[in-house]
Amino acid sequence: MYAIVEIGGHQYKVSKNDTLFVDKQNVEGNKLSFDQVLLVKEDSGVKIGTPIVEGAKVTATLLDTVKADKVLIFKKKRRKGYQKLNGHRQLMSQIQIDSITLGGIKKKTSTKKEEPKAEVAPAASKGAVNLNSMKVAELKALAKERGLEGYSSMKKAELIEFLS
Repeated sequence: MYAIVEIGGHQYKVSKNDTLFVDKQNVEGNKLSFDQVLLVKEDSGVKIGTPIVEGAKVTATLLDTVKADKVLIFKKKRRKGYQKLNGHRQLMSQIQIDSITLGGIKKKTSTKKEEPKAEVAPAASKGAVNLNSMKVAELKALAKERGLEGYSSMKKAELIEFLS
């Protein structure tokens, strides 16, 4: 089981007992939890969030706070005798992933997807009163209802001609 989680604006692929370095986390104690889980892969399948997976949570333990490798910044202006060298070491937190929990996903989102399909069909079945005001999806649904074939790759003007 693994998850894609967003920590400090960066996305990490984590699984249980992974150790990773993230931007410094300011927490009291050493327990962390992240609910910005974008994807969870388990044995039964993959759950992709829109944008996050509802009820999913990643818990971790803060092991240490360290500095990352030095990044050198070198500035130079040619023929002017100007050179400047600076360095920077970012503070990082070393964390270990304890568990990935997955809560129940709300089933209301799947029923909402079915409702617009039901709305498209009645709009298409009202008749060919004004084909120009209908959308391409409605025109294709109307062509399907009439039992016509070859409409899937047509543009709107072609569909209107075809249905007239």
